[in-house]
Amino acid sequence: MSTSLDTLYTDIVFEHDKHPRHAGLREDFTTEVHHVNPVCGDEITLRLHLDTRNERVEDISYDASGCAMSRASASIMAELMIGHTRAEIEPMLTHMEEVMTSRGKLGGDEDLIGDGVALSGAARFPGRVKCVLLPWKAYRASVLEALTLAQETP
Repeated sequence: MSTSLDTLYTDIVFEHDKHPRHAGLREDFTTEVHHVNPVCGDEITLRLHLDTRNERVEDISYDASGCAMSRASASIMAELMIGHTRAEIEPMLTHMEEVMTSRGKLGGDEDLIGDGVALSGAARFPGRVKCVLLPWKAYRASVLEALTLAQETP
Protein backbone atom coordinates (compact mmCIF):
# COMPACT_ATOMS: atom_id res chain seq x y z
CA MET A 1 0.00 0.00 0.00
CA SER A 2 1.15 3.47 -0.78
CA THR A 3 1.25 6.54 1.40
CA SER A 4 1.93 8.91 -1.50
CA LEU A 5 -0.81 11.46 -1.97
CA ASP A 6 -0.34 11.11 -5.74
CA THR A 7 -2.12 7.76 -5.65
CA LEU A 8 -5.82 7.12 -5.37
CA TYR A 9 -5.81 4.69 -2.44
CA THR A 10 -3.50 5.60 0.43
CA ASP A 11 -3.00 3.81 3.73
CA ILE A 12 -5.13 6.51 5.38
CA VAL A 13 -8.01 5.86 2.97
CA PHE A 14 -7.78 2.13 3.63
CA GLU A 15 -7.68 2.73 7.40
CA HIS A 16 -10.80 4.92 7.36
CA ASP A 17 -12.57 2.46 5.07
CA LYS A 18 -11.76 -0.58 7.22
CA HIS A 19 -12.26 1.19 10.56
CA PRO A 20 -14.74 4.00 9.90
CA ARG A 21 -15.20 6.67 12.54
CA HIS A 22 -18.74 7.64 13.57
CA ALA A 23 -20.39 5.08 11.24
CA GLY A 24 -23.81 3.75 12.15
CA LEU A 25 -26.90 5.89 12.44
CA ARG A 26 -27.41 7.25 15.95
CA GLU A 27 -30.43 8.77 17.60
CA ASP A 28 -30.61 12.31 18.96
CA PHE A 29 -30.17 14.05 15.62
CA THR A 30 -31.44 17.32 14.23
CA THR A 31 -31.71 16.34 10.56
CA GLU A 32 -31.24 13.35 8.32
CA VAL A 33 -30.45 13.49 4.60
CA HIS A 34 -29.93 10.80 2.01
CA HIS A 35 -27.70 11.45 -1.01
CA VAL A 36 -26.90 9.20 -3.95
CA ASN A 37 -24.24 9.47 -6.64
CA PRO A 38 -26.23 8.20 -9.64
CA VAL A 39 -23.07 7.71 -11.70
CA CYS A 40 -21.51 5.05 -9.50
CA GLY A 41 -24.21 4.16 -6.97
CA ASP A 42 -22.50 5.48 -3.83
CA GLU A 43 -25.05 6.35 -1.15
CA ILE A 44 -24.99 8.03 2.22
CA THR A 45 -27.60 8.62 4.86
CA LEU A 46 -26.24 11.27 7.18
CA ARG A 47 -27.61 12.35 10.54
CA LEU A 48 -26.51 15.66 11.95
CA HIS A 49 -26.96 16.78 15.54
CA LEU A 50 -26.47 20.55 15.41
CA ASP A 51 -26.77 22.85 18.40
CA THR A 52 -28.55 25.59 16.49
CA ARG A 53 -27.96 28.21 19.20
CA ASN A 54 -24.20 28.29 18.62
CA GLU A 55 -24.20 26.32 15.34
CA ARG A 56 -21.88 23.68 16.80
CA VAL A 57 -21.85 20.17 15.36
CA GLU A 58 -22.55 17.91 18.31
CA ASP A 59 -22.57 14.68 16.29
CA ILE A 60 -22.50 13.28 12.78
CA SER A 61 -23.45 9.68 12.17
CA TYR A 62 -23.94 8.00 8.84
CA ASP A 63 -24.56 4.85 6.88
CA ALA A 64 -22.47 4.84 3.71
CA SER A 65 -22.30 2.29 0.93
CA GLY A 66 -20.29 2.30 -2.24
CA CYS A 67 -16.61 2.66 -3.00
CA ALA A 68 -13.81 2.89 -0.45
CA MET A 69 -13.15 6.54 -1.36
CA SER A 70 -16.71 7.57 -0.52
CA ARG A 71 -16.84 5.58 2.72
CA ALA A 72 -13.42 6.85 3.83
CA SER A 73 -14.43 10.40 2.98
CA ALA A 74 -17.48 10.12 5.25
CA SER A 75 -15.31 8.86 8.11
CA ILE A 76 -12.71 11.58 7.65
CA MET A 77 -15.34 14.30 7.35
CA ALA A 78 -17.23 13.26 10.49
CA GLU A 79 -14.02 13.07 12.50
CA LEU A 80 -13.00 16.55 11.33
CA MET A 81 -16.30 18.29 11.96
CA ILE A 82 -17.67 16.97 15.25
CA GLY A 83 -17.20 19.56 17.98
CA HIS A 84 -16.66 22.46 15.60
CA THR A 85 -18.92 25.38 14.75
CA ARG A 86 -20.31 26.02 11.32
CA ALA A 87 -17.93 28.99 11.00
CA GLU A 88 -14.95 26.76 11.80
CA ILE A 89 -16.10 24.09 9.36
CA GLU A 90 -16.75 26.37 6.38
CA PRO A 91 -13.03 26.81 5.51
CA MET A 92 -12.61 23.02 5.68
CA LEU A 93 -15.50 22.53 3.25
CA THR A 94 -14.31 25.22 0.88
CA HIS A 95 -10.75 23.90 0.86
CA MET A 96 -11.85 20.30 0.28
CA GLU A 97 -14.02 21.40 -2.66
CA GLU A 98 -11.13 23.44 -4.10
CA VAL A 99 -8.69 20.53 -3.77
CA MET A 100 -11.12 18.04 -5.28
CA THR A 101 -11.99 20.24 -8.26
CA SER A 102 -8.36 21.19 -8.99
CA ARG A 103 -7.72 18.05 -11.07
CA GLY A 104 -4.71 17.31 -8.88
CA LYS A 105 -3.08 20.73 -9.18
CA LEU A 106 -3.79 21.74 -5.59
CA GLY A 107 -2.53 19.74 -2.64
CA GLY A 108 -4.52 19.63 0.55
CA ASP A 109 -3.62 21.60 3.67
CA GLU A 110 -3.30 19.01 6.44
CA ASP A 111 -3.73 21.70 9.11
CA LEU A 112 -7.14 22.49 7.62
CA ILE A 113 -8.49 19.12 6.48
CA GLY A 114 -6.41 16.62 8.45
CA ASP A 115 -6.66 13.12 6.98
CA GLY A 116 -8.68 14.68 4.14
CA VAL A 117 -5.38 15.27 2.34
CA ALA A 118 -5.29 11.51 1.73
CA LEU A 119 -8.33 11.93 -0.51
CA SER A 120 -6.63 14.51 -2.74
CA GLY A 121 -5.31 11.85 -5.12
CA ALA A 122 -8.90 11.36 -6.30
CA ALA A 123 -8.86 14.88 -7.76
CA ARG A 124 -6.93 13.51 -10.75
CA PHE A 125 -9.82 11.16 -11.53
CA PRO A 126 -12.95 13.21 -12.38
CA GLY A 127 -15.21 10.21 -11.83
CA ARG A 128 -13.96 9.90 -8.25
CA VAL A 129 -14.42 13.54 -7.25
CA LYS A 130 -18.16 13.03 -6.75
CA CYS A 131 -17.46 9.94 -4.65
CA VAL A 132 -15.26 11.92 -2.28
CA LEU A 133 -17.52 14.98 -2.12
CA LEU A 134 -20.78 13.05 -1.59
CA PRO A 135 -20.59 13.09 2.25
CA TRP A 136 -19.48 16.73 2.29
CA LYS A 137 -22.46 17.77 0.16
CA ALA A 138 -24.76 15.73 2.40
CA TYR A 139 -23.37 17.65 5.38
CA ARG A 140 -24.08 21.00 3.64
CA ALA A 141 -27.67 19.95 2.89
CA SER A 142 -28.18 18.73 6.45
CA VAL A 143 -26.93 22.01 7.96
CA LEU A 144 -29.22 24.06 5.72
CA GLU A 145 -32.16 21.90 6.72
CA ALA A 146 -31.29 22.21 10.43
CA LEU A 147 -31.04 26.00 10.22
CA THR A 148 -34.33 26.21 8.32
CA LEU A 149 -36.04 24.09 10.94
CA ALA A 150 -34.58 26.25 13.72
CA GLN A 151 -36.01 29.38 12.10
CA GLU A 152 -39.43 27.79 11.78
CA THR A 153 -39.51 26.66 15.42
CA PRO A 154 -40.38 29.39 17.91
